[in-house]
Amino acid sequence: MPDLPAESPELRAFAAGYDFPLDPYQVEACRYVEAGSGVLVAAPTGAGKTVVGEFAVHLALGGGRKCFYTTPIKALSNQKHRDLVARYGSDRVGLLTGDTTVNSEASVVVMTTEVLRNMIYAGSPTLRNLGYVVMDEVHYLADRFRGAVWEEVILGLAPDVQLVSLSATVSNAEEFGDWLNEVRGDVRVVLSERRPVPLFQHVIAGRRLYDLFAGEGVAQTEVNPELVRIAKQEARGVRDDARRPRGRSGKGMTHTRYGSGSFGGAAARDRQERSRSLVPRRSDVVRELDAAGLLPAIYFIFSRQGCDAAVRHLLGDRLRLTTRAEAAQLDEIARRHAGGLNPADLAALHYDEFADALRAGIAAHHAGLLPAFKECVEEAFGKGLVKVVFATETLALGINMPARSVVLERLVKYNGETHADITPGEYTQLTGRAGRRGIDVEGHAVVCWQPGLDPRALAGLASRRTYPLRSSFTPTYNMAVNLVGSAGRERARLLLEQSFAQFQSDASIVGVSRTVATNRRLIAEHLAQAACDRGDFAEYARLRSELGAVETAAARQRKADRRAEAHDVLLGLKPGDILFVPGGRRAGWVVVIDPGDASDRQGPKPLVLTADRQVKRLTPDDFPTPGAVAGRVRIPKHFDPRRPDARRSLQAAFRSRLAELDPQPERYEPAAMDAAARARVVELRAALAAHPCADCPDRENHARWAEQALRIERETDRLQAQIDRRTNTIGVRFDRICGVLESLGYLDGNRVTDSGRVLARLYTELDLVTAECLRGRLLDALDAPQVAAVLSSLVYESRAGDGAPRRMPDRASEAVQSAVRRVWRDVADVERDFKVDKGRDPDIGFAEAAFAWCAGRPLTEVLDLSGLTAGDFVRWARQVIDFAGQVAVAAAGTDLQATCREVVYRMRRGVVDVSAAGD
Repeated sequence: MPDLPAESPELRAFAAGYDFPLDPYQVEACRYVEAGSGVLVAAPTGAGKTVVGEFAVHLALGGGRKCFYTTPIKALSNQKHRDLVARYGSDRVGLLTGDTTVNSEASVVVMTTEVLRNMIYAGSPTLRNLGYVVMDEVHYLADRFRGAVWEEVILGLAPDVQLVSLSATVSNAEEFGDWLNEVRGDVRVVLSERRPVPLFQHVIAGRRLYDLFAGEGVAQTEVNPELVRIAKQEARGVRDDARRPRGRSGKGMTHTRYGSGSFGGAAARDRQERSRSLVPRRSDVVRELDAAGLLPAIYFIFSRQGCDAAVRHLLGDRLRLTTRAEAAQLDEIARRHAGGLNPADLAALHYDEFADALRAGIAAHHAGLLPAFKECVEEAFGKGLVKVVFATETLALGINMPARSVVLERLVKYNGETHADITPGEYTQLTGRAGRRGIDVEGHAVVCWQPGLDPRALAGLASRRTYPLRSSFTPTYNMAVNLVGSAGRERARLLLEQSFAQFQSDASIVGVSRTVATNRRLIAEHLAQAACDRGDFAEYARLRSELGAVETAAARQRKADRRAEAHDVLLGLKPGDILFVPGGRRAGWVVVIDPGDASDRQGPKPLVLTADRQVKRLTPDDFPTPGAVAGRVRIPKHFDPRRPDARRSLQAAFRSRLAELDPQPERYEPAAMDAAARARVVELRAALAAHPCADCPDRENHARWAEQALRIERETDRLQAQIDRRTNTIGVRFDRICGVLESLGYLDGNRVTDSGRVLARLYTELDLVTAECLRGRLLDALDAPQVAAVLSSLVYESRAGDGAPRRMPDRASEAVQSAVRRVWRDVADVERDFKVDKGRDPDIGFAEAAFAWCAGRPLTEVLDLSGLTAGDFVRWARQVIDFAGQVAVAAAGTDLQATCREVVYRMRRGVVDVSAAGD
């Protein structure tokens, strides 16, 4: 490690505070930090990355500087605050999470990333003497909804602040490090792929646990032949098309609807019946893990309802995983976390069922669970008292809850649009919880057998480490006014063009740019070969190329005209019409039985009787040229084409009528070339004939070189357009956003207006719509519950599939909500003019619940009204509270400010107020 100081007493003193020796990568990263460099540390989950962040805290305290420790969610901030208080004392460590402020001017402050972003924009005096910022879980930068905040912080921090970025293992860490080094200066990258606790992979089929790989050790690549044999036995006798779901037509689909099919769940019913004995029951999985000494375990089920059902299933099977002493400790933990709730709320939350399961060492953990209950589960699991937690995948991205084993019930999950295979990165993230450092010798990942599971595909998934970090950064209205206000418009644009999103976009066109450069060299070489003393062969080739293009376009248009004419003929058919089919397998005379559906997108498909008495369905493809109705016969009113006698009778009438017609139908004469196209063809042919290169004895050889050059030139123009679209994409979007803001009066050139300063205080997806509502004073006449209802529509987003009809709670709020929607439409019109994607629709799905809770209604009534789980209700209620607080600040000095403060006061009660930092 060049240019690094020898191990210092500071690092030795720091390391002495841990009961395990630091890994080499931790030592390397700490030395970089001590040397004054920024650092990006990418290592597996549970590998101890936070040690490097804690060393930055140690240096800050020792050097009289401040250190901010940022996390993506309040629960992690709360946990890290507890850890640092235990080590350094409550007088030296503070906490800021939006709704919780503890010792905010301390030397070390733990906070959510949004809080630091807001401080930077506001120029907060708390930033003075800031020496270090630790960004834990920095890979959240890829989050579609919140990732931009991380880039705003990285770009906005003062240059002298050392940045310590901690990330999960990502496959493009070097690229991310290169960007950090470019925008921050002197940032070193430290990578570690070594897990401190080795991970073993298993599959459980029936009641038996199999190793995924054959042989000993964790570096095996050969799949266990027993699993391959089970998969072959399961597949035996199942038709190829039965391995995929079937469409309504009964034909095997060309793609599965449940992932790729390699990870199970895509099998047909007969295979599921055949595999029923192999799919393990949840209680059997837990019993097998218990017998093998592999508890405690996190059991991932990609469904909240599935997690709750699993807890009930284990209780129904009378499974108990705790001793009496452990059950007593769990009772005490549960009572402590639920202590702030009254008996009525506890009953509404089904606390008794939660406590019974907890006492048995069983719990669920997902976003629908009350935060106080989640904290209870986290504490109990961390102490080893809860033996199995059924969790959704959000646990893998949140609180620190390592286990001895991780179970994955399925390898396919719903991503909001379709059921898709989990990615190698997601598999790594989920199984990364297995193996507790300092407790377990090894960790275990267990996959439950599902019908159609391919062990080889699973082995490939477990072996790959592809988890690229992709920026989700895009400028917003709030970001624009804050940056213009603090840095000016031109510098703000330059700053945004330094984003990781633009860095990645520019990197993605490096290969394209290289191709463009190569093509331009080839064009010059080809044109040199085409050089002629008679004249410019490039010009001659362009004339030939244009002539070909005009003639081709004209022919294509004539073909389209023929199809349109044929389509018109089909639309005009009536039963009994006799016409000649000009092409296809049905060519010849036919009589129309049923003209078909005129609304068919592909065109009508008439049912006809042919001259040899066959009933056929025609398609537009049978008419390469338009047909023509030559006569008619009468079709009986109740004609049934399935009856042979009916067909014979119609055939006789048909032939009799044909005898009266000309057996040779009138020949179709295609339309002449369009007059403008014909004139251009004449003009081009004349120019070619008059061109000096036309008489060149080596004309065709020269023309061939020139035409090749032109073909490469067209491809180069297409690639250059691709480069132009990707270059400065962030800057172009910023310019468009500023155009919207200027047109609405939030910016005046390089100056932020009074309305813009209001917008700068609103951090929500519909920030501009909210600012327009405040400027229009739409909320001024409402009381607190009504304001809560309207504000909820600007932050709430219904979950996919929640199609329950919703309404506003009363007429006054309904009238204002209608006005809000008009504002949203007006803003969308301006956005369309400036080519900015419009914001999502206001969503009134939480309005009645927000109104009722703000009006003091009991929890049972509000939960029934909302149809939400307790955890979802609390989360959205807190978002409304946070948003009301922002509006109160933005509406300073008005009656609305007082109303919004009343909303905050009224809604911050009961379950919403208990353990608020744990959200």
